[in-house]
Amino acid sequence: MKKTSKRLLGRIISVVLAVLFQVLWVILLVLVLRNHFPLVGLLIELFSTIAILWIVSKDINPAYKLAWTILILALPIAGAVIYLLFGKSRLGKELQRRLDGAMHEASQYLVQDEAVSSKLEEESRTVACQTDYLYNTAGFPVYQNTKTQYFRVGQELYSRLLHELKKAEHYIFMEYFIIDDGEMWQGILDILEEKARLGLDVRLIYDDWGCASTMPQEFRMSLQSRGIRCEVFNPLLPIASVLLNNRDHRKITVIDGYIGFTGGVNLADEYINRRERFGYWKDTGVMLRGEAVWSFTVMFLQMWSVLANESPDYGKYRPHEWHEQPFESDGFVQPYGDTPLDHETVGESVYLNIINRAKKYVYIFTPYLITDNEMTTALCLAAKSGVDVRIVTPGIPDKKLVFLLTRSYYDKLIASGVRVFEYKPGFLHAKSFVCDDCIATVGTINLDYRSLYLHFECGVWMYQTDAVMQIKEDALDILEQCREISALDCMNKSGWTRLWQSILRLFAPLL
Repeated sequence: MKKTSKRLLGRIISVVLAVLFQVLWVILLVLVLRNHFPLVGLLIELFSTIAILWIVSKDINPAYKLAWTILILALPIAGAVIYLLFGKSRLGKELQRRLDGAMHEASQYLVQDEAVSSKLEEESRTVACQTDYLYNTAGFPVYQNTKTQYFRVGQELYSRLLHELKKAEHYIFMEYFIIDDGEMWQGILDILEEKARLGLDVRLIYDDWGCASTMPQEFRMSLQSRGIRCEVFNPLLPIASVLLNNRDHRKITVIDGYIGFTGGVNLADEYINRRERFGYWKDTGVMLRGEAVWSFTVMFLQMWSVLANESPDYGKYRPHEWHEQPFESDGFVQPYGDTPLDHETVGESVYLNIINRAKKYVYIFTPYLITDNEMTTALCLAAKSGVDVRIVTPGIPDKKLVFLLTRSYYDKLIASGVRVFEYKPGFLHAKSFVCDDCIATVGTINLDYRSLYLHFECGVWMYQTDAVMQIKEDALDILEQCREISALDCMNKSGWTRLWQSILRLFAPLL
């Protein structure tokens, strides 16, 4: 076990060192040229100025612009080189071409049922505005004929996931950020291997960066030898590349087209508390049964077509293809995806719409609270307007530096009337919003710059479904296990802590 851990850790270290060496080599080369050729120094200053003007002119978050501008001004050569390599969200031209083609092809299969949208608009035009945004901007329709079930912890989701995987008769699609060998993964792998042996179409997509410290480089080949079709998002290579900046952070399982899972739960033992890391691990998820699963199927097939460079037959995987009977319904359900390449912050916009339209309360679970000005303003304004805004963050962090940054946002929020709580038993990894007993969302999207701007993400927006009240009940139970942060707690921070938090806040978009 120790040898395996060292080998996996060595893979990350070797890649990081190789990339660092390349970046330093470019910087040193430019420095040497500047010392020997004065004209090079002038060109560097010109390039840095152009880079800053380029950043300022872009239609991106102001905090992101400020962080890069300060870095380039402080370190003209290093800052400009780092920005060129890691400052933009973009894929290689060929991969980008395939992604654009996949999204265009899939759009014809994601068509809004006008009867559903009209019924929602009759119930609430305000709520319908949210679903209209997701359909018109991101291309994901709202559905009925779907049942929802919420899971309070990872072990509940895992138990149901195994149950549904065993019942699969036609295909299984899975897309995950982290997979780690252990009880959870072995339980799933045994079923996947058995189903593949029986002739089912079993496919898996995993993010190579997310699995770099948990799975060996030959993991993909190992799965394929078992009959499981596998593709890797963003293979980890020892080359300085903009591709390192974007990750597939989604967690999706689709079974036979009408059973779907998503949430914060990756395929590793800490997520189901079979392994203790950072105290008790609190996570959440949701299962869909019915027509809304179609959006998750299309999301998966989009990504698969890009990575495998093949065009799928979408029609074979529709919900009613293998389920002829009508589906039950308990409200309106709208799965959605977010991509860093369309210049639309879908995940953040869903959150903002919920906050801005709240009348009574908004309860939020998030592992990281690193908000931009828009999100901070919305939270503060809602609280000042009399909305009961409560945010729950971890009591035991997974990343101490990020936790220090998270706590830097408490002061302003609490001063505006937002109530902030820390989950005492351990680490809270859930990403859930619930509002006014009628609206909720569960997914993979953290309240930080990486999730909101750089990752491929997904979630489920729900209105008047069974899961909405299940989420509220969970939130009220969790609040009893939390410590509320007071204004006095914020005032008692040391001067050094405030200094470090100020510096971290400045560069938060780059973390």
